[in-house]
Amino acid sequence: LAAAAAVTDRLKLGTGIALVVQRDPIHTAKEVATIDVLSDGRFLFGIGAGWNLEEMANHGTDPARRFGLMRERVEAMKAIWAAEEAEYHGDQVDFGPIVQNPKPVQKPHPPIHVGGVYPGGLRRAVRYGDGWMPIAGRGDSDPGGWVRARDEECARVGRAPAAVEISVYAAPQDPARLADLAEAGIDRVMFGLPPEGPETVLPILDRLAGLVGGLSGG
Repeated sequence: LAAAAAVTDRLKLGTGIALVVQRDPIHTAKEVATIDVLSDGRFLFGIGAGWNLEEMANHGTDPARRFGLMRERVEAMKAIWAAEEAEYHGDQVDFGPIVQNPKPVQKPHPPIHVGGVYPGGLRRAVRYGDGWMPIAGRGDSDPGGWVRARDEECARVGRAPAAVEISVYAAPQDPARLADLAEAGIDRVMFGLPPEGPETVLPILDRLAGLVGGLSGG
């Protein structure tokens, strides 16, 4: 991401997703702020709790408590980004006053997009995120239903629906289905790419750009 930030000017950069339940929040806050500075405020912080229970345990995370841990680590990072001297005291995250720089370019912090299927993923996104990343083909995959559920959950907690974007992860590479997502009010789609060289990846990017460009009008 740092390398991409250095050679681009307009491209959004993001994680999809960072497993914050397996990462130290103080160190992660520093990394996020640094990438946001290097990109001049183009970073989107996609987060999640993960699914691999054995992997979580290897990182010292109790899988049964991972969602509470994720919330506390996000709250702790928000405090670090916003305050000159930050501290956090929770059930699973606890540290005294610290000073950390740089601060993010985006204020009060880069947008936090929470990955996860409906309904739990949406509830967490509305509670402490700025966006929700449902996975296409997992759980309830009705885009109109996603938008309605987002609006209802935001109304329940007193947030504006526009403050919680919906970005579909692993979106279908089909023009008709992409048009359905756009018509339903989905804000962003994300496609997968193979771990191959430029001779394979660049033609795929050109094709995907054409699909999305057709929906946006250019």
